[in-house]
Amino acid sequence: MKKDTALLLLRLAGLGLAFGHGWGKISALAAGEGDRFIAGVEALGFPLPAVFAWAAALAEFAGGLFVALGLGTRIAASFAAFTMAVAAFGRHQFQQHVLVALGLSQATPDEVKKWGNPEMALIYLICFLAIVLLGGGRFSLDPLFFKRKK
Repeated sequence: MKKDTALLLLRLAGLGLAFGHGWGKISALAAGEGDRFIAGVEALGFPLPAVFAWAAALAEFAGGLFVALGLGTRIAASFAAFTMAVAAFGRHQFQQHVLVALGLSQATPDEVKKWGNPEMALIYLICFLAIVLLGGGRFSLDPLFFKRKK
């Protein structure tokens, strides 16, 4: 019971991802105002940046909602985790932040500021990886739709 309650609380991180990050991207892309986000995806080296921008936005919004509901939990959490890994390591350069903090690399304050803060993406990444490993728990919708094989 404690594990299932903890998983429910952990899954609620999906709401933060869906509405705190995904919804804004979905809205902007749908309104034709996602040029900045698409340019950011292109700068990461993805081919067909508009397609990958939509994929990332959907992974955040729909993936976050599905995780929160516990529906297709492991799959949704996998998509969300992958997107957060790209955000943390690709966009926000977490590895570079670590190297600079340890004195093993140098960067100007402007470079570090340009990378942005990887902290939120890392927190989401860790939450979603835990959900991938543990599943949605008893308080998810998965048991209603997917029967476990014995």
